[in-house]
Amino acid sequence: MARLSVFSSPLLLGFDAVERTLEQASKLSSDGYPPYDIEQIGDDRLRISVAVAGFQLDELEVDLQDRELIVSGRRVTEADGERVFLHRGIAARRFQRRFVLADGIVVEGAFLESGLLHVELRRPEPESRSTSIPIATRGPAAQHLERAGDE
Repeated sequence: MARLSVFSSPLLLGFDAVERTLEQASKLSSDGYPPYDIEQIGDDRLRISVAVAGFQLDELEVDLQDRELIVSGRRVTEADGERVFLHRGIAARRFQRRFVLADGIVVEGAFLESGLLHVELRRPEPESRSTSIPIATRGPAAQHLERAGDE
């Protein structure tokens, strides 16, 4: 059975990449760990903040693959018997958070502060472009005009 899409309209040409991006975003994990915030910190700036309590700097990674920002953490295992927990409520499991970025979004950097990993993003202003397309003639009328121009 053929799948219908919002982008299947004949008036929307070349939006295949947008449709693939939306499909990719819908497949991302809905796991709530670790929690994160996305805030607008300026007209063209965004910040993703991921709660990474208990993770050290060398246990965290921020990668950009194509248009997907991947934030991951992997705790270094502690030696058995080194620490005895009466209650363990701080998650120590590995994680991976994925964020699909729009074309043009630039990752400016990341920093760790007070148990939060912040990733700074910038959304540059899109360039306004206007182009006039010349119209050529073809067919019998064009041949007639070409012959008239030769005389």
